[in-house]
Amino acid sequence: MTAPDETTLVGEWRAPAQMLDDQSYDGHASVHDGDTAASLGLAGAPIEGPTHFSQFDPLAQQLWGSAWFERGCISAHFQTMVVAGDEVQATLTPTAANIARIEAHKRDGQTVLVGTVSLGPDHPPTELDQRRAKALAPGELFVLDRLALGQRSNDGEVVVMTRDQSNGALYPFSLEQKLASITEPNPWYTAAGGVSSPWGRAIVPTEMASVLSGKAGSRFPVRTPSLGLFLDLEIRMFAGPLFVDEPYVIGREIVGLSQSRKTESYWINTTLTTQAGVLAATVLLHSGVFKASYPHYPQDRLA
Repeated sequence: MTAPDETTLVGEWRAPAQMLDDQSYDGHASVHDGDTAASLGLAGAPIEGPTHFSQFDPLAQQLWGSAWFERGCISAHFQTMVVAGDEVQATLTPTAANIARIEAHKRDGQTVLVGTVSLGPDHPPTELDQRRAKALAPGELFVLDRLALGQRSNDGEVVVMTRDQSNGALYPFSLEQKLASITEPNPWYTAAGGVSSPWGRAIVPTEMASVLSGKAGSRFPVRTPSLGLFLDLEIRMFAGPLFVDEPYVIGREIVGLSQSRKTESYWINTTLTTQAGVLAATVLLHSGVFKASYPHYPQDRLA
């Protein structure tokens, strides 16, 4: 862990809650289920990566005020899984007027994530901008072989973040349930406190932007049964914040394909647009699929 300097903002130690025990997709349990995680040799069921984004909100808000929720971007590469009971601390170190390096660590010093936060509209290169620029050609794929750059899905579907409605099989909890365990409570997220926010209404927490974008479910033809996890995630506000009970039109595009020794992976950029046609936010997700979780994967291609 890098020692904080005098410009580094340091958050409190937090123990994020595991809320994906009941997550499922394609009719089977996900990697966030304890038994499924154990079958892949993982130490425990990982907490969903976006959960850690909330720990950076108060630090970015300290730096840029309410503009963070309007034009902010958090861009992160996940390095170590966090399980229930682990404590995590977030740090933010400004490197220029509108960008800062971020890190999150466990008590034992393991790095949970690294990345950037920045303030638009003119963002310097983000963590994922830099990582995508270095990505290699994917080579032969066996789980994601039916995907292609530029392929689109879900265009025109409408999603809404309500307070009490479950967010589907991928996110089997409501906003109210999330707010009961969120690591960084903010009155602007609540019905009562939202009226006193700079926008006069309740806003969606940054970490829940990915939940909102994924509420409709993906239509891309990934071969199953297979198990995946988040590798990288970027949430960028263009005309934010996102609001509770506000309908947003989504569209998805595959903007990258890759693979590593254990995973095949794909990058999906999801847009969230108001019904008046204003681009409110984008969610860039790099998802990996465990090669060994697909029963028809060629054995000679498994490391």
